[in-house]
Amino acid sequence: MSLSIPTDAIASEPNAHVDMSTKPYTESSYPRNGRMESLRYNDNDEDESDYPEGGATAWLVVLGAWCAMIPSMGLLNTVGVLQAWVSEHQLHGYSESNIGWIFSAYAFFLYIGGAQVGPIFDAHDIRVLIVPGSIGIVAAIMCMSISTEYYQLLLSFGVLGGSSACLLFTPAVSAVGHWFCKRRALAIGIACTAGGVGGVIFPLLILYLAPIIGFPWTMRIVGFVCLFMCIVACLLLRKRLPHNKHAGASIDLKALKHAKYALTTLAVFLVEFAVFVPYSFISLYAIHAGVDQQKAYLISALLNVGAIPGRALPGYVADRFGVFNTMLATSLTCATLIFALWLTAARNEAAITAFAIVFGFWSGTAISLTPVCVGAVCRIEDYGKRNGTTFSIASFAALIGIPAAGGVLEANGGNYNGLIIFAGALYLAAFAVFLVTRIVGWGRDWKTMC
Repeated sequence: MSLSIPTDAIASEPNAHVDMSTKPYTESSYPRNGRMESLRYNDNDEDESDYPEGGATAWLVVLGAWCAMIPSMGLLNTVGVLQAWVSEHQLHGYSESNIGWIFSAYAFFLYIGGAQVGPIFDAHDIRVLIVPGSIGIVAAIMCMSISTEYYQLLLSFGVLGGSSACLLFTPAVSAVGHWFCKRRALAIGIACTAGGVGGVIFPLLILYLAPIIGFPWTMRIVGFVCLFMCIVACLLLRKRLPHNKHAGASIDLKALKHAKYALTTLAVFLVEFAVFVPYSFISLYAIHAGVDQQKAYLISALLNVGAIPGRALPGYVADRFGVFNTMLATSLTCATLIFALWLTAARNEAAITAFAIVFGFWSGTAISLTPVCVGAVCRIEDYGKRNGTTFSIASFAALIGIPAAGGVLEANGGNYNGLIIFAGALYLAAFAVFLVTRIVGWGRDWKTMC
């Protein structure tokens, strides 16, 4: 789950994509050896030694970013439980394909807004974004709690929730980039674990409270949790660098004429297409397999438990072995897990649970490296618009991924084998495209870090 982030933030979250077009960089952040190095600016910009790299204020900003990501990315990682619930209750009788549009809309608006939010972040105070984002996401949850019709759920959670999440997540990651340079990957990696934490907390609230107090009041409690987190975020998040009204990302489709960049964009599109299928359908699959509903919701939470370290470690791994080499390994591993473990799980609750945890780890690793891949195939001065272009395109994969998987499920009469094969095939396709990109860009010397 991936975004375009302004200024000079380097992302570690699945979905944390970076727009570095706001600085006239003189040195690539992704040298030939495949390592993510500290960014250096020209004489008109700060030297990396000027960054605080820590201290109370800087780490409080990290805490503020973490709090902003609990509601924004945490809700995104809760779509599996939410989809399972509304399928069984409010929208019982609707097809999984139709219901999928509600939750894919959340991801779509969360992703596609990054390129537009970036210039606003650069030009104005951060509260111009996070205050309306906070109000919007709490309002979205409260409206969802009283929604009983399809269009109400789509507008409240999908449109308002996704748009508001973008206003929280994008500036949160960017603000951390103002305070860290050498330790930026570590700082943002810590902040981005919030997505997995939220993806554990919210399903557990629904699991244990909804049967007792009902879904409406459970969602209101989720809303109050998000409200608290948003208040803390508004108090702690701050920019350090001056406003830049001339900066910002743009969309550049002409860049797709370059083979390496076009192939990378296609690979990212396929990864974003694939990853939402297990996240969205694992709880429904477990219920279909005869698992108790509460245990099925718990499996979704366990998937996010696995994703927490999977979002914190990818930068370290890619720094040692190269980002494309790492993406090849993670994409192939995800495909293998889907075919070898999920497809054969049948009604084995232990196998389903094991798949959820292990896949959560490996899928988190794959998602968080996609912005680094974009940086590896373009000049640093072009990164902002190239990154914005890639993830604007990838947002459509997020939009159609869940409904398409639901359509496959319906076409197979409710048999999940087709859906599972569909997800695995997407990961294999992503692996193949990453492999072609690696060969086109760096040849067949597998000892080369890239």
